[in-house]
Amino acid sequence: MPQFALPKRHALVTSPVGLLSLKASEHGLTHLQVEDLVQISSTVEIQTQVTLQQSDIVHAQTLLLQAQRHIDETVFQLAEYFAKQRQQFDVTLAPKGTVFQQEVWQALSQLTFGQRCSYSDIANTIGRPKAVRAVGAANGANPIAIIVPCHRVIGKGGKLTGYAYGLDMKQWLLDLEGIDEINGFI
Repeated sequence: MPQFALPKRHALVTSPVGLLSLKASEHGLTHLQVEDLVQISSTVEIQTQVTLQQSDIVHAQTLLLQAQRHIDETVFQLAEYFAKQRQQFDVTLAPKGTVFQQEVWQALSQLTFGQRCSYSDIANTIGRPKAVRAVGAANGANPIAIIVPCHRVIGKGGKLTGYAYGLDMKQWLLDLEGIDEINGFI
C-alpha cells in the first residue's frame, strides 16, 4: 500500500448498509467508514477538508484534484459492488497503520469476492501463525471497510465474530457475496 498523507477530501455517501464516510489524500483512499446517523446532520453534503503545508496554490489544487479522483472512483466502484456488478476493487489505497497492520490489510485485500477465512488463516498467510490475536486487532483497526474486506474474516468454527459495524451488517455483506455459514473457507 502506498504512503500515507492526511486526507484532503471527505465525502458522505448513502449506501445499502448506511451512510459511508470516505476520505482520501493524493495517494489514495485513506478511510471508508460507516457513520452513525445520529451523529450526522440531517443534510448530507460533500465536505472538503484542506490540510496543506505548502502555499503553492497550483500544487494544492493538484493534490485536491487527485484526492477527489480517488473519492469519485471509490463511489463508482462501491455502487457497482452493491449492485452485484463488481467483485474486485482496484481503488488506490493509502491507509495509515503499523507495518504489521499493513501486512494484515494487504492479506485481507487478497481475499476474493465470496471467499472467507479465519484469523488464523490470515496469520498463516502473513507468516506469523502465532499472531492470531494481533491479526484480530489489526482487522478491527481496518480504516477501509468493505474494500479491505475484514467482513470476510469469521471464527475458525465458521461462526460470525465481531465486526466494527455490527454482525447484522457483516451478515448482509456476506449474503451479498453469496457466502453462507458453512462453505467458503480458504
